[in-house]
Amino acid sequence: MSPSKLEEELKIHSHVMDLTVEKCLPDVLAITERLLDCFRKGNKLMLCGNGGSAADSQHMAAEFVNRFRLDRAALPALALTVDTSILTAIGNDSSYEFTFSRQVEALSKPGDVLAVISTSGGSPNIFKALQVARARSLTTIGFTGEKGRQTMAPLCDLCLVVPSADTPRVQEAHEFVWHAICGMVEQALFAKD
Repeated sequence: MSPSKLEEELKIHSHVMDLTVEKCLPDVLAITERLLDCFRKGNKLMLCGNGGSAADSQHMAAEFVNRFRLDRAALPALALTVDTSILTAIGNDSSYEFTFSRQVEALSKPGDVLAVISTSGGSPNIFKALQVARARSLTTIGFTGEKGRQTMAPLCDLCLVVPSADTPRVQEAHEFVWHAICGMVEQALFAKD
């Protein structure tokens, strides 16, 4: 990659990050408040996504369970993307469409939060998980890009829509926002005055 190409990529990245902060701040704050409420009431956060979003789900679950910036008590979070036996059993015996919804059905209780990450906003297994979560009185939080504004966002109680349709830029913004949320949750629950 030439230096000029790298600079171009960085400028696009910076522009998308600036737009995300400008346009999505109310959503970020609302999501943070909902997660604080969830954890304060002893409920848990479940996360899921496909491909790179599956990796993001696992990454964010780890930040909540282990630590982000503070040494503190663990917070109950789990990624529905990690149990290969469950994922392959459901995919093989039923349908890939049910990979997350069956886990939501099995593991959730009212008051829990399901956070779904889908850059495209068009994944049938994400839609099915949201449907089951709503039926079970979970709060549903979505992270998507412009392509998901019309498809996935209406299925969520709260949804962060990165103002871009460029997959890598959307994924980068998701990770940035999740880190910001982790930091705010940690500060609110554990920071000493």
